[in-house]
Amino acid sequence: MPLLSRRSENVPSDAPSPEDGAEAVARRFDSPPRGPGWIGAAVVLTALISASVTFLILAGIIQITRTPTTGVALLSVNAALVLALVVVIAWEARVFLHARRTHASVARLHTRIVGLFSLIAILPTILLAIVASVTIDVGLSLGFTDRVRDVVLKSVQVADAYQENHCQSLAREIRIFADDLTRARPNFDVNREWFEGFMTTRAQALGLPIVKIMRGPNEVVARANIDVLKQTRLPSAAAFEDAAKSSDPICLLPNEGRVFAALMRMPAYDNAVLLVQREVSQLAIDFPGVARAAAAEYLTFDELRRYVQIAFASVFILIALITLLSAVWFGLNFANRFVAPIRRLINAADEVAAGNFYARVPARKSDGDLAHLGESFNTMTQELRRQHDGLRAANDLIDRRRRFTEAVLSGVSPGVLGVDADGVITIANPGAERTLGLTAQELVGQPLTNVVPEIAALFPEAEGRHRALQQQIQLVRGGRERTIAVRVTSEQAQGEARGYVVTLDDITDLVTAQRTSAWADVARRIAHEIKNPLTPIQLSAERIRRKYGKVITTDKDVFEQCTATIVRQVDEIKRMVDEFSSFARMPKPAITQQDLAEIARQNLFMLRMAHPDLDFPFETVGEDEKGRVVAAFDVRLFSQALTNILKNAVEAVQAVPEDVLTADGGKGRVALTLVVEEAFVVIEVTDNGKGFPAEGRQRLLEPYMTTREGGTGLGLAIVSKVLEEHGGGIELNDNPEGRGGQVRMRLPREVGRPDERNSGTGAGQERERSATPDTRDRTTMDKNTEDAMEARRVAEVQP
Repeated sequence: MPLLSRRSENVPSDAPSPEDGAEAVARRFDSPPRGPGWIGAAVVLTALISASVTFLILAGIIQITRTPTTGVALLSVNAALVLALVVVIAWEARVFLHARRTHASVARLHTRIVGLFSLIAILPTILLAIVASVTIDVGLSLGFTDRVRDVVLKSVQVADAYQENHCQSLAREIRIFADDLTRARPNFDVNREWFEGFMTTRAQALGLPIVKIMRGPNEVVARANIDVLKQTRLPSAAAFEDAAKSSDPICLLPNEGRVFAALMRMPAYDNAVLLVQREVSQLAIDFPGVARAAAAEYLTFDELRRYVQIAFASVFILIALITLLSAVWFGLNFANRFVAPIRRLINAADEVAAGNFYARVPARKSDGDLAHLGESFNTMTQELRRQHDGLRAANDLIDRRRRFTEAVLSGVSPGVLGVDADGVITIANPGAERTLGLTAQELVGQPLTNVVPEIAALFPEAEGRHRALQQQIQLVRGGRERTIAVRVTSEQAQGEARGYVVTLDDITDLVTAQRTSAWADVARRIAHEIKNPLTPIQLSAERIRRKYGKVITTDKDVFEQCTATIVRQVDEIKRMVDEFSSFARMPKPAITQQDLAEIARQNLFMLRMAHPDLDFPFETVGEDEKGRVVAAFDVRLFSQALTNILKNAVEAVQAVPEDVLTADGGKGRVALTLVVEEAFVVIEVTDNGKGFPAEGRQRLLEPYMTTREGGTGLGLAIVSKVLEEHGGGIELNDNPEGRGGQVRMRLPREVGRPDERNSGTGAGQERERSATPDTRDRTTMDKNTEDAMEARRVAEVQP
């Protein structure tokens, strides 16, 4: 998030230079290119011609053979032209649609013109389509009434009845002829000539031009000598076979011409077949086929009548679409040409309103009176551009200063907060985020009294001051107490505070370093001044006990007790002096890479032996394939530090009453966990003891600060110093699982690895301690130095 927010009034990157001509600049405000205009005109003209020709064909004015192919061709051509019109209109409508979508100027006028043209075209087209559809429907319905349908279907029945009547008449006659021939059977064998004359006489009497007795289509037994029909076709062999099997006559048309034939079996003549043929009118032969074809065509057309209507309707719809789309195309072109000058002027004004003072419109003679308006507009934009350039130069200077201020605020380590007159945070740099443990998004916009209530009392005092107000506060974040140097400066305007600049400098490690340095000096003096007389005192007490122990007879027990007390207390004082000396003269660690897990197991083994009533779980996370946790440390110093931390944890657990541990459902527990991170190994010692105090917890890492009765206050200070010498750190936290505390230590994984930066631990602030006083607030440093010197003087004058 940017530290400061300012709007830079810069010209758009795509703004043309002053040297660009008016025509080149105006192209930005013209409609998108529509391509060659003759293409659209050609498509519209072709479509209108096609629609007119189609209408004339349907009206019968142009006489052509109407076939399905013709209808499909008309539909296809008109449909293709409709699609072409749609493409042309879509190409032309880009300007219109773009104006509508972007709410451009004169878009309503554009819409009204296009709508008017469309309305003028669609109303007569719809009326024409309705009238044509109704006319076609009525005309077709008159030819497909029930009465016409009955006439057509009954004509087929009449034709079939006519042929059936001929067949029945011929069947009766062949029966009569067959009976006569059966009776004349004896004469057939005696007088064949008489028999054939008899057949001829009977055939003439019945009007049968051909009469034959046959065995199959190729063998004639007897025949009548008339045969007025020439080149008649005999029935097929299958017909003769059918007749030989049937006792009834069979009627058929053997030669698909004007001759009816009948066949009948003659049992008296050894199952020979009697064939008779008679010629009838060609109309009687053709009429049934013609009637059936006409009826079938009628029924087919009746079934397709709806499709015919749809086809005609489709043609009319295509014609209507062509007319409508042509009108829309004319409307679009007219509207585009009509509104283009107005739109260019309005769009140019919008560009100027948006900050582009290079916008110009071309003064074209074809625009009429709008050309003068365009010239006036260009003069106005030129003057505005001159004024704008001056303002932009001033704004660029301000912007450069703002960026410099942002860079300064981002680079300084102290936290900087900008606060307005209402106490709301407006600016927060990265240092403030680190100090307060919040992100810039969480800080900006929040009242300062809600974020840092500890400094709320400073604002009333700072409001009336012309100088900065400085003070130290204790800030608790994430369970850690930090010492913060606060500097509040008010921004005065006309005697009133218009805002504040709050500087937050975390001097926790600096104060701790100063106190540690002071206490180390005190420890050296104590060790030097006190340790020298302790040995003579101890020796003198022991000598008195040896020399006068046999002489004194009265209150001898008291004498022994007093001398023993002197010796014992001298030993205790020596132990304390040795601790002071160890703290003041801690040796430089010999750091090598070692297996930290093995050191932890050794310490836990001794504790398990010494305290079997407690649990000592051990866990490693991220160890190597051999189960090792390799870190860079001095084995002796870190073993002492780890032993000290574990001993403190055991004492914290033992300080909890037994009934409290039982009520919690378990017993005392000291857990040791090693976690391998990218650059460090984290050592976590967690117990369910009494835990750390909520306030002043960070000061437990300082010398001679303790909450345990009889403690010297050097244990955690020595541990902290050892970890600092290793490039690590230590944190005092609460037990995340409930009652108790957690000590979290860090050691580098490699020798010579740089200190952890901004880790929030004591070791991670080594560079803070080595910082020169010039980078700190000198008033704060002077005050802390005075406190340290006062501590020295108090220690020096103590007996």
